[in-house]
Amino acid sequence: MSKEVTNTYRRVLLKLSGEVLMGEANFGIETHTLSRIANELHDIVQLGVQIGLVIGGGNIYRGAGLTAKGINKVSADYMGMLATVINGLALQDALQKVGIKASVMSAININSVCEHYTQRHAISYLEKGQVVIFVAGTGNPFFTTDSAASLRAIEINADLMIKATKVDGVYSSDPVTDPTAKRFSRLSYNKVIQLGLGVMDTTAVVLCRDNNMPLRVLNIGKAGALSRAIAGFDEGTLIDNDGEAK
Repeated sequence: MSKEVTNTYRRVLLKLSGEVLMGEANFGIETHTLSRIANELHDIVQLGVQIGLVIGGGNIYRGAGLTAKGINKVSADYMGMLATVINGLALQDALQKVGIKASVMSAININSVCEHYTQRHAISYLEKGQVVIFVAGTGNPFFTTDSAASLRAIEINADLMIKATKVDGVYSSDPVTDPTAKRFSRLSYNKVIQLGLGVMDTTAVVLCRDNNMPLRVLNIGKAGALSRAIAGFDEGTLIDNDGEAK
């Protein structure tokens, strides 16, 4: 990690999409990508930053796809929650291999696999230097892992929420299909809603807005991006209640 890192934020909630764990593959978990993320988190934790992590499950299962094919929405959402548990256990293993203690906490009861989530225990683990991996979303169908990330960030009193994606910020339109798409360096939550930008679902956006939780969206595949964001540098797109569209 660069020596310019100043460790601005004390406690951070990282939202990591399941798709990120695929790396260059089309499905599942790419071990090289898993190891790279674990090593970067190791360096950040060594600076004294407390990391909570919400993981999605889209690399294994996407509920929306099967719902469209006739599977009951509630069943599909629970299947998606179980996919996040698989990813959480993989991240725990990768972190432990690089010498970082990590606890997986689930919003649904599966005590033979991992611990059930409670706010008090999660904060206790964070204060002891463990990475806490939150899985199974909110434990309820009809809520996304983005909403779960916003909720956990608020519950653990995070200083910053980071949404780590494959894109280096928030754009006016899809930069993959629109070469004229503009990247914003800063936005307000109200502007995100007004412009209909697909940063997170509306529930997640409103949770962050109403609880003054700043959000930074960045590309996890960019070397040093996560470390720079946590150090307070202008990386990706910052969204808060004061931001103007820039």
